[in-house]
Formats: sequence, structure tokens, C-alpha cells
Amino acid sequence: QVQLVESGGGLVQAGGSLRLSCAASGHNARFYTMGWFRQAPGKEREFVAAISWTSTPSNYADSVKGRFIISRDNAKNTVYLQMDNLKPEDTAVYSCAADGQPTNILPATTPSYWGQGTQVSVSS
Repeated sequence: QVQLVESGGGLVQAGGSLRLSCAASGHNARFYTMGWFRQAPGKEREFVAAISWTSTPSNYADSVKGRFIISRDNAKNTVYLQMDNLKPEDTAVYSCAADGQPTNILPATTPSYWGQGTQVSVSS
């Protein structure tokens, strides 16, 4: 079992930045591929970014490439999502996820473990 707890969401103006954190605990948590997904009101959940347990490779949705960076600190069992140049369309609940699948497979699967989610709101 892996437990995931997100933090760092909030309200920001367009063009601003936020950094989300996801603290993982549990057996072998540091060896899982970690990812971020988001779900906006009335929309389906979508993949945002993923990172392997070795930090390479990483994988991003086209909509966030060049603006978001995913990273991890295995000594702290924590994964981060640095979000820059935020847009109103980035508004969503962001959820951290963990799975044994590689980063290129994670976007098309339903990860085994999920956090509770954190709200990100971007005003225009």
C-alpha cells in the first residue's frame, strides 16, 4: 500500500506560478512511477505529467509542455509539480498518483494509488 498526500494548491492570477507537492509513504513508495492528473468541473480526468522512480524519463501532456516541470526527491519520498505561466484553463483539482507502470504507459492507465487532490484555481 502507498499513501499519497498533496499540498500546495491555491488561487493565482493568470501568468502566475504554483508548486504542488505530493508526499508518499508506504512500502517501496520511492520505486513507483509518480504522476499528476487533473479534473476540471464537468470534464474528464486528464493526465498532466509523470516521472519514473529514477527521475528519467518524464512525460508531459502537450497542454503543459514548456510550462510545468515534474521532479522528485526520493530521499523525502516527495514528488513536485512546478507550474509556471498558469492559464485559466489550468483550473482543476490536481491529484497525485503512483503506479508500477512506466511513464509512457501511465497516461493511458488508471494508477493504483491516488491522493485526495488539491484545488488549483487560475483567475483571468
